[in-house]
Amino acid sequence: MRTIIFLLQKEFLQIFRNKTMLPIMFVVPLVQLIILVNAATLEMKNIDVLIVDQDNSVSSRGLVSHFAGSPFFTVFRNPINDAYQWLENDKADMAIVIPNGFERRLFRENNSDIQFLINAINGATAGISNNYATGIVAGYSENISTDLQMVNAGTGIKKISIIPQYWYNPTLNYKNFMVPAVLVILVTMIGMFLTSLNLVREKETGTMEQINVTPIKKSQFIIAKLVPFWLIALFELAIGLTIGKLLFHIPTVGSIGLLFFSAGIYLLVILGFGLLISTMVQTQQQAMLIAFFFMLVFILMSGVFTSVETMPEWARKLNFINPVAHFMSLTRMVLLKGSELKHVFHTQIILFVYGLLVLSLATLRYRKTV
Repeated sequence: MRTIIFLLQKEFLQIFRNKTMLPIMFVVPLVQLIILVNAATLEMKNIDVLIVDQDNSVSSRGLVSHFAGSPFFTVFRNPINDAYQWLENDKADMAIVIPNGFERRLFRENNSDIQFLINAINGATAGISNNYATGIVAGYSENISTDLQMVNAGTGIKKISIIPQYWYNPTLNYKNFMVPAVLVILVTMIGMFLTSLNLVREKETGTMEQINVTPIKKSQFIIAKLVPFWLIALFELAIGLTIGKLLFHIPTVGSIGLLFFSAGIYLLVILGFGLLISTMVQTQQQAMLIAFFFMLVFILMSGVFTSVETMPEWARKLNFINPVAHFMSLTRMVLLKGSELKHVFHTQIILFVYGLLVLSLATLRYRKTV
């Protein structure tokens, strides 16, 4: 135990003396948290929409006013039918063409058409824009239908009222969804990148040979290499949660202790990956490239932006070996839903077994190469 303590002191001194590593550990993650949470969002606002109102009636102007009053659209009006040109020149994201005779057909035939022209280079953006616009038209159509029925019947009409209730994120604030995801990414970066680089640095500087001839057990050496970054990653998680609470007002419904306990288990997996990578390479550049490859795959398949349930079946099965996906789901469950130990125990067991396997493989690999 005394040997491990001295080794830990040596590692902390080495970490805090490295002026390159300090900003990577403490400055870059916090800047990324602040920027990514504000930038990474699927909410669409300020959609430039061109309105071509060929009818220019009371009904068509009422429909246009609904779009103008929406927080999602920035409305441009042009009575000339050059919508295609606006889309081709990227002056508008979508165009809405209200044909001549819109109001007449609406009241005589109880049916009328309008045309949506949407720039679908980005399919996700186009789909969201279409949903927003369709919702506005559907609401306007319902209002007109109700008014007509009231006029014809002469009395008030009873209709079904739908009152949605959103659980766990009642304000539909997308930042509540993104902050836990970004925190997981930052903890993963600290654990995987820095662990792999730290051990490889010993090889590049030639101190690995000196350590090998000292009476230090390999288990003691590995513990001394992993524990500092395990503690630093947990510290980064605490700072990130504080910033998320102060700046973004994210809810922390569940137990913070349960979250940190789960994070400690998760870091066993990530630190094991970093150690495994470091035993496979000889330079820090090689370590960064391999770590970046695994990080990119893990993060993109983890559900950071889209739900895992919407992925193909093969991707969902493959995600079982994705530790980032497991911990990201656990983090959101604890912070937003207030899940307890019984709800996340299964995920914790998966991460714990995963961590033991990766650490064992990394240790075996390390023994072969040293």
